[in-house]
Amino acid sequence: MALILQSHNLFLASSSTKIAPKQNGGRYKASLQNPVNYLQNRRGLSLPKLQNMINMEELRMRKTSSSSSTITNKPPQTMPATATDDKGADLLVVKLHMIAEVAADRAEMHAIIGEQRNNWNSLLLNSINSITLTASIMAGLSTISIGGDQGSPHFLAFKLSSALLYTAATGMMFLVNKIQPSQLAEEQRNATRLFKQLERSIRTTLELYSTPTEMDVEEAMEKVLSLDKAYPLPLLPGMLEKFPKKLEPTVWWPKLQLPKRRVVPHNMTNSIGNNEKSIRWNEEVEEGMRGLRKVLKEKDEDQYVWFGNLFVKINKCLAISGPSLAGLAAVGAGLIGTPALGQWPVLLAVMGGVLATTINTLEHGFQIGMLLEMFRNCAGFYKKLEEEIELNLDESTEVEKRENVELFEMQMALQLGRRVSELKDFAPYASPSVKGDEFQGFAGKLF
Repeated sequence: MALILQSHNLFLASSSTKIAPKQNGGRYKASLQNPVNYLQNRRGLSLPKLQNMINMEELRMRKTSSSSSTITNKPPQTMPATATDDKGADLLVVKLHMIAEVAADRAEMHAIIGEQRNNWNSLLLNSINSITLTASIMAGLSTISIGGDQGSPHFLAFKLSSALLYTAATGMMFLVNKIQPSQLAEEQRNATRLFKQLERSIRTTLELYSTPTEMDVEEAMEKVLSLDKAYPLPLLPGMLEKFPKKLEPTVWWPKLQLPKRRVVPHNMTNSIGNNEKSIRWNEEVEEGMRGLRKVLKEKDEDQYVWFGNLFVKINKCLAISGPSLAGLAAVGAGLIGTPALGQWPVLLAVMGGVLATTINTLEHGFQIGMLLEMFRNCAGFYKKLEEEIELNLDESTEVEKRENVELFEMQMALQLGRRVSELKDFAPYASPSVKGDEFQGFAGKLF
């Protein structure tokens, strides 16, 4: 078969039309050579050599069989790993965007509720003061006689109205002192700020890191849940204790875990990588950070905890005194006109109302509850900085897993309102022999 195919090819190649040049009359002459004669006249051509040429039919059969076997034995196609990874990374990005949207929504909700509770404080303060002052005036007018020994014809109306107004003021004072609207408003303001900060942090993570990890999603989720626990939205139940026996710093962050956190994006150069981090975390930097942590704990945090406990006692005294005086004034207003008691019920009613108004103004006009919450949050702010420093200085933490020291120092300095070079001034305080009363000033300059 191969010989026939090759002979056919040679026949096609040798069969040619020869066109002679133009001759007389401009005609062409063509002649067709016999392929057999042509093959016989060719020198050096041996037909038996055609057996050594490639067998085309056999080649086609081999190619067909090999391709069919390849198709049969080829394993099922699987999705490339890069495509799977891309889908996983896209899902993580969507999750982070979702958490950022939730944080933004929480911030807006807390801002609205904070404005509402701030209005509560103003409206209830003015209403209660107006009620108590009106009751005091009525108690005084009830004893004024028109002429001679004849009593006032409106004596009973003034007396009962004064007693009812004092009773209403007592109940309102008790309720307002229980919920502390100014403290609630401060909680919502802090929650709004922290949720906005969390949203910006998530957006920054999405901008810096092209491929976020599952740890980033878990950390963002934990932060949202921790903020919800530290600053609850509902008033009842879930309201934070307004008069704790001992004030503790507010904790709005989850447990810090350094290996989960990344501070240097992957697309940056190695100039700020692990090698330089291990070099920069030297003894001098660690001593400065130990001294800073000691000052934060024994000076800054302790100061705000002390002030917070002081204002808890002041607020508790005012919260008890206001309703008590208003209640005594209500009793005095009810006893007005009793001959055996003389003028004492009138004096109790009028003076009790005035003192109750003054105490209510001191408590809610100066927003003692807001100051208490501010001190507690400031103490929590410094406590968070202490935990971050302690986590990076932990001996069990490998040096290459610590945060980049240059970024860490800048972050600490900015949060304390200082320059980076000033952090080295705290190194002498790291010694155990240095006591708290020997500290010169505070670590933070913002609060």
